[in-house]
Amino acid sequence: MPNAEPTIKSSDLFIKALENEGVEYIFGVPGEENLDFLESLRTSSIRLILTRHEQAAGFMAATYGRLTGKAGVCLATLGPGATNLVTAAAYANLGAMPMLMITGQKPIKTSKQGRFQIVDIVAMMQPITKSSRQIVNGHTIPGLVREAFRLAEEERPGAVHLELPEDIAGETVKPSPLFPVRIPRRPDCSAVAIDEAIAMIKAAKHPLLLIGAGANRKLIINALEAFLTKTHIPFFNTQMGKGVIGGFHELYIGTAALSDGDYLHSAIDHADLVINVGHDVVEKPPFFMEHGGKKVIHVNFNSAQVDEVYFPQLELIGDIASTFRQLTENYQHCKGHDFSYFMRVRDRVLSSISEGVDDAKFPIIPQRIVADVRKVMPADGIIALDNGMYKIWFARNYLTRQPNTVLLDNALATMGAGLPSAMMAAMLHRDKCIMAICGDGGFMMNSQELETAVRLKLNLVVLILRDDAYGMIRWKQAVEEKSDWGLQFGNPDFVQYAQSYGARAKRVEAADDLVPTLKSCFDKGGVHVVEVQVDYRENQRVLIDELSNRVEII
Repeated sequence: MPNAEPTIKSSDLFIKALENEGVEYIFGVPGEENLDFLESLRTSSIRLILTRHEQAAGFMAATYGRLTGKAGVCLATLGPGATNLVTAAAYANLGAMPMLMITGQKPIKTSKQGRFQIVDIVAMMQPITKSSRQIVNGHTIPGLVREAFRLAEEERPGAVHLELPEDIAGETVKPSPLFPVRIPRRPDCSAVAIDEAIAMIKAAKHPLLLIGAGANRKLIINALEAFLTKTHIPFFNTQMGKGVIGGFHELYIGTAALSDGDYLHSAIDHADLVINVGHDVVEKPPFFMEHGGKKVIHVNFNSAQVDEVYFPQLELIGDIASTFRQLTENYQHCKGHDFSYFMRVRDRVLSSISEGVDDAKFPIIPQRIVADVRKVMPADGIIALDNGMYKIWFARNYLTRQPNTVLLDNALATMGAGLPSAMMAAMLHRDKCIMAICGDGGFMMNSQELETAVRLKLNLVVLILRDDAYGMIRWKQAVEEKSDWGLQFGNPDFVQYAQSYGARAKRVEAADDLVPTLKSCFDKGGVHVVEVQVDYRENQRVLIDELSNRVEII
């Protein structure tokens, strides 16, 4: 009797396909419908990182993708487990972070449980992912996994989703060959478009460079630095483009932390040409185009998404690094350029962010907190910001020295992502200083992950800025002269709360104690929570009143 053809369980084939993609970690909370997948994962080279909530697993996977360029992978069961991934899916997709979500489902061939826990997760995920598909045949797994990773990682990166039903995971199939992983070469921008761009730059008197998140690639950074060295064109960045070129560069004039009205916007208003590299319209626009106003050159992997405030006159589409190498090679010194006003703006921006850095008041003002964190963090130290009023202060006042040292979300701008993002950075960079910076509101949305951080033996400092309210919305309420109502809450004792998870904790009670406390935490290693009260009364004075006279000051 001839030997029977070898077979393999579909879940084993899935894990082999993930190993073929170089997957290191899967973050998640498994359920009953994932048990075959979990058993296959048990004997693989991939490490399961069990979290306390699926949302945190998604945030960690997305941050893995953000920091490595390779899709992070997260796992959830059907129904409520999968719905808990929705915010993380939108976070990754809007923020251009490559991520693969794997969810379970009840058997699709036969089922005796009616509609119990059944939600159409594939349909639910489609509007917030690049692709969402159900696996209906185990033989198709290698192709579907390869395609999922290709879609997640190619420009523009984002989230993808695969649903693995329980009966498909457990069925046996013939071993299928795995597909080779290839990195495709992106097309170059045309020489004709490069010539047009050079002509526009030459014709401008006050050209300005805008750097967005899409420029945060190593080869692009090198090409941008060469372009700046040759052209001396000043630059600013969006919040998610922060750190692509460091804040201490002589041509840096600021970060567009506010939508409008900051000193930086005087420079943007003064520019007659903006070279827009890697900016994504999911971020709040740092300027609004008007017909007959400044011209814009759009430099990106993909064509511009045109609307009433963004309609670039020229688009340089293709590999951004190659585009800037061509621009640098073809650029000739232009005597007609005048950057003097931009340099005055730069001086005023730097002067503004240096104000209040030694203020001894307690609760501590935001400027002092930002300055003290900058004193403590080394050049390669990473801060991961949750979403709140402090994010604007750090985006505006914190000067970077290296790329990927400020992790913030200005796309979905969701609360609750700061701690899981910092945890992922701490896993990838165990030799670096990593700090999560959270408001008390955002911290409590995923504070249970302190247990995960302690269990993983991470070196991580969590700085909680306490104001006992949803501070950013409370500020907006004040700006619009509405009643101060509905946004204040109570808090636990954060020191005892952190200690109950096995973390160390400290409450700062004087401004001068913040720096030594943070330094001590980093020196000791492990997971530390530091609570400090923040005084947000500076929001109105600095971000509204003072900036109303910005043009006259400059």
